[in-house]
Amino acid sequence: MHPFFQQRLRLVLYLAAWSPVLALVSFAARADRATSWPRAMALLSPAMLVFAFACLSAWYVCRVRPLRFSQWTGLGATWATASIAAGGLLTAIAWLTASAAGQPAPNLPLLGGIGALLYLLSAGVHYAGIAAEASHEAEARAAEARSLARDAELYALRMQINPHFLFNSLHSIAALATADGPRAREMCIRLSDFLRSSLGLGNRESIPLPEELALAKRYLEVEQVRFGARLRVSEEVGPDCAECAIPALLLQPLIENAVKHGVAGMIEGGAVRLVVSRAGEDVVIQVENAFDPDNEPPARLGIGLAHVRRRLAVRYGERARFEAAPSGGVYRVELRFPCESPMASNNRV
Repeated sequence: MHPFFQQRLRLVLYLAAWSPVLALVSFAARADRATSWPRAMALLSPAMLVFAFACLSAWYVCRVRPLRFSQWTGLGATWATASIAAGGLLTAIAWLTASAAGQPAPNLPLLGGIGALLYLLSAGVHYAGIAAEASHEAEARAAEARSLARDAELYALRMQINPHFLFNSLHSIAALATADGPRAREMCIRLSDFLRSSLGLGNRESIPLPEELALAKRYLEVEQVRFGARLRVSEEVGPDCAECAIPALLLQPLIENAVKHGVAGMIEGGAVRLVVSRAGEDVVIQVENAFDPDNEPPARLGIGLAHVRRRLAVRYGERARFEAAPSGGVYRVELRFPCESPMASNNRV
């Protein structure tokens, strides 16, 4: 529904704004100089009232046909047809009104041309309004994204330093300390590197994709020491993905879920596969892990995956896609979002 029809005051102000337009058009399109200006306005008032409502239809056309220079030819034809039809509507009603009143018809060719121009002007105003609305929505999404980013940071740090994760790590270190000192020392070093790297992201909304992948690798290295040969990791990263940015700590919940709900629940262990590729202007990230078929993953998303999906929706809107589902003994999570340069991504936040 047109925004003007949602509030009566808007519609009243819109119709009031047509009063000076009516005066100017009546003066310009008088049948002859002998016709008084007030009489010309009275004759054109019904036509201009209908025409004012007809101009509101431009809003629907603007929604269906947004400004895209790649489709400029078709867009021009659409607006040319619409403006001519609007001008014809104005002249037809003006002629009928004059005929019914027994008065000379106004200058119809001039009136039709003015009507077409006014309709195009209305289209321009509607495009500007839609652009302003989109800008406002983008600013609101950016503000919400900043807020969610802070929440995501706290949430990610909570996952990284939560008692369950640290308990398992420290328990593994304690068990290794007496049986395999070098291995215990290695796990301490990797755990320290991971925590230091993740804590260093406090002030950053987005980071280069290679940096996010390096952080995910450090986390998997910690788990690799704990699970040993039970955890197998494979990574495939396209060469044209390094120039893209990613919301900081976006992959952390996906990797942790893959280990926690996949590898940890299998006696023989399993594999975690990370695939990053480009699809046109988008980045596609897939995280796959094997799981025990006897322990089906929940149908509903957990807190971590739901949080990732929400961050994508707020940051990129309808341009982002999130899918998560089991298939053939493998649980796959796929993210798809626009590739933004790290510099452009930081500037927008």
